[in-house]
Amino acid sequence: MRIAVTSQNFKTITGHAGKSRRFLIYELEPGREPVEVERLDLPKDRSLHDDHGPDHPLYQRQLTAILTGGAGGPFVQRMNREGIEVITTSETDIAAALRAIASDEALPPAAPHEH
Repeated sequence: MRIAVTSQNFKTITGHAGKSRRFLIYELEPGREPVEVERLDLPKDRSLHDDHGPDHPLYQRQLTAILTGGAGGPFVQRMNREGIEVITTSETDIAAALRAIASDEALPPAAPHEH
């Protein structure tokens, strides 16, 4: 499983996935520790909120999911069309959230997404 984590500070899970420009990419396998494989630090005009093209850098990363603190309905629908599941949570600790996903445990729900 390959998961992109929205992380504007490269330390914690942050929200508003559509406007995020910084992502940590992890390989995740059950029974193993998550492995960071890449960091993306995109220019402002390449956030998914601003870039609606078919060649967005995230689409080229063979992602299974995006883990974020919040995402709107249109973002979720767009990712689903690309075959990417959106996982939202109020958990901010990346390692804890990834361990929960790998163990098929529930994450604390994210706060409602508002614009």
